[in-house]
Amino acid sequence: MVDPKIMCRNHLLGEHSEIHMFACTIEAGRSIKGYIEKGLLEIHNLYNRHEALAHELRSRGYQHNSKLAEKWKMAKVAGVIDREKSLRDLIERCPGCRARYQKLARAKV
Repeated sequence: MVDPKIMCRNHLLGEHSEIHMFACTIEAGRSIKGYIEKGLLEIHNLYNRHEALAHELRSRGYQHNSKLAEKWKMAKVAGVIDREKSLRDLIERCPGCRARYQKLARAKV
């Protein structure tokens, strides 16, 4: 749930792919309980998150042709992500995301 503008190419593409994988996993009836319990997934935000990532992909000039079914707009509330912790973790471990974050922070000043 980090602002997609902050994410490096690999994290942006990776999270986009993961959203589709989570949707398929849920539709197949497999458990994603561990992801929810560890604060890594919000089922009710899959659709909106996908749309935000797709928007950022297009804004960077990438092709985006993989829609997420609109039924995900109505997903049950499940899971909570600590957005501040996610941002801290990402900029601490990824130099590319950290550079994008710093560039955006300077632009806001």
